[in-house]
Amino acid sequence: MSTQDFLRRLPSMGQGFGRRDRFQQRFHVDLLLILLLLLTAVFGLVVLYSASGQSMPNVQRQAVYFVIALGTMLTVAQIPVHVMRRFAIWFYLGTVLVLVLVLLVGVGAKGAQRWLSIGGFRFQPSELMKLAMPLAIAAYLSQRMLPPVFKHVLWSLVLVVIPTLLIVRQPDLGTSILVASSGLVVLFFAGLRWRYIVGAFFALLASVWPLWQFVLQDYQKRRVITLFDPEQDRLGAGWNIIQSKTAIGSGGTSGKGWLQGTQSQLDFLPEGHTDFVVAVLAEEFGLYGILVLLGLYTLIIMRGMLIALRSQDSFGRLVAASITFTFFVYIFVNVGMVAGLLPVVGVPLPLISQGGTAIISIMAGFGILMAIATERRRVTR
Repeated sequence: MSTQDFLRRLPSMGQGFGRRDRFQQRFHVDLLLILLLLLTAVFGLVVLYSASGQSMPNVQRQAVYFVIALGTMLTVAQIPVHVMRRFAIWFYLGTVLVLVLVLLVGVGAKGAQRWLSIGGFRFQPSELMKLAMPLAIAAYLSQRMLPPVFKHVLWSLVLVVIPTLLIVRQPDLGTSILVASSGLVVLFFAGLRWRYIVGAFFALLASVWPLWQFVLQDYQKRRVITLFDPEQDRLGAGWNIIQSKTAIGSGGTSGKGWLQGTQSQLDFLPEGHTDFVVAVLAEEFGLYGILVLLGLYTLIIMRGMLIALRSQDSFGRLVAASITFTFFVYIFVNVGMVAGLLPVVGVPLPLISQGGTAIISIMAGFGILMAIATERRRVTR
């Protein structure tokens, strides 16, 4: 194409971009973000087929969960941001009430009481708090002078601590970490002063012993001890980490090939389709597969932070940053856990691990991001 032809077609190309922008604004979607999420989810289904022992019903069930999650994302994206701000505190209080009900009448499994069952449908209310927490704290802080003063920081911490302790009681340490981080990151992005951050660091150090003695369950303590020396209990608490590291190391650079992983296919790796799915990925697709997945995650995180930066009000900016950072914490904790760098806390790998409630809550969070992105365009129009 000559330069003159290109210049002649440039106006029509610009109209195409304008039509795409109007489409995204009208339906409150971010096409790039949706594409990245779809690519990651499809990659996850490929890995899940192998990790679940080549079980097509598991893959089909996960695909159904993703379709439901995609519908949830698109529905949430239609909610105006000012409506989210107005009802954020009520969403938070309702979720706290449901968490209390979990402790009273919840359904237990594997020694944990984390679910509510309604009409045969079982769901995990703590997943809702990953959304309710940043919305409530962002709504509270956005109505006040920023950076927050001590009183506002204190009340924000109260909002963080109450549901976090309720989730720890279930017990579910992994989810409690994600919920707490989703609230604390709102405080950080609100311009939290460094003296508060330093004070929180020393307070955390001082709380290590009380947490160890009075909060952590025996199995959670074993996980921490096993992190430093998994060989002391090779057939017990250290089994998961040892098999996971073996799978990751044996994959090498290019992997053994899809469906060819010995650790996963011969059932040496427990929970290969949920918490330890990244070990299956590393064994079969190697370093290249891990880099592809991390590349997709990086693009999703960059898109989320760009939406946060472009938001023209503090509520949207704080919520978008918190949801994006919580997504990063998901990845960081899961990969660190599988690699033996962090204790095993039961955090799934987003969009890859099998599970229904988690993927729906994650996609609902991205729906909030899309609502914030299109709200910005409505304000500036």
